[in-house]
Order: sequence, then C-alpha cells, then structure tokens
Amino acid sequence: MEEKKYNANEDIFSKILRAGRRTYFFDVRSTKAGDYYLTISESKKFTNEDGSFYFKKHKIYLYKEDFQGFTDLLKEMTQYIIDEKGLEVISEIHQKDYKKEDNTNSEKSEQVEEEKNEKENFTDVNFDDI
Repeated sequence: MEEKKYNANEDIFSKILRAGRRTYFFDVRSTKAGDYYLTISESKKFTNEDGSFYFKKHKIYLYKEDFQGFTDLLKEMTQYIIDEKGLEVISEIHQKDYKKEDNTNSEKSEQVEEEKNEKENFTDVNFDDI
C-alpha cells in the first residue's frame, strides 16, 4: 500500500451547503507555509437542450487577514437585505404562483375601491323635509 503524500492544497476541514441548483463548498486549506485559508466555491448546475448537464464554478479565496472585514461586510449586507425585504423569498423562480403586481392597475383598483366605499357610506339628505 502506497503512503499518501501531503498535498499543500488538501482540504483540512470542509462543509457543503446545497441550495437548489447551487451548491456551496466551504473548505479550509493549508498554504505551503502551513497556515490556513478559506475557499468558498459555488457550483451551479445547468442543463443543455439535449438533456445533458454541466456545472459552472466560481471560487473565492479568503485569507485570515481579511476575515474580520469580510465578516463585517457580509453581516452588514445581509442585515440590510433582511431589513429592506424581510426573510420571505420573492421571486418568480422560487414561487410558481408568484404574480407581479402592476402598480398602475393596483393604484387604480385602490382608488375605485375607495370611491365605492365613499358612495356606500354616503347618506342622501333632503333638506326640504326639515
């Protein structure tokens, strides 16, 4: 049996996040000097017209000296999105029954509804009866 030689890029610790057609790989790797760094890889599955599929991959290398800044910005940006749009996913891709609202029709509908309510709440008073 052959002994496995140490590979400087060998994964030290790995986690996988599957998210629909995307898969994210978080891998701790070692430099030649023996220090650690993080790679974050995104792999997205695509289908050809003939039914075969292929993957597009993107990778980010993140070194210890950048961890704090990266973490701070990631936290700030994700919090901004949650504060502005909430946690609910609003996407035609993710929600098959999603219907895009047309603001002009929506505003007109609200105005018609308000006018209808005003007419229903209006009492016709004849001053000749007084």
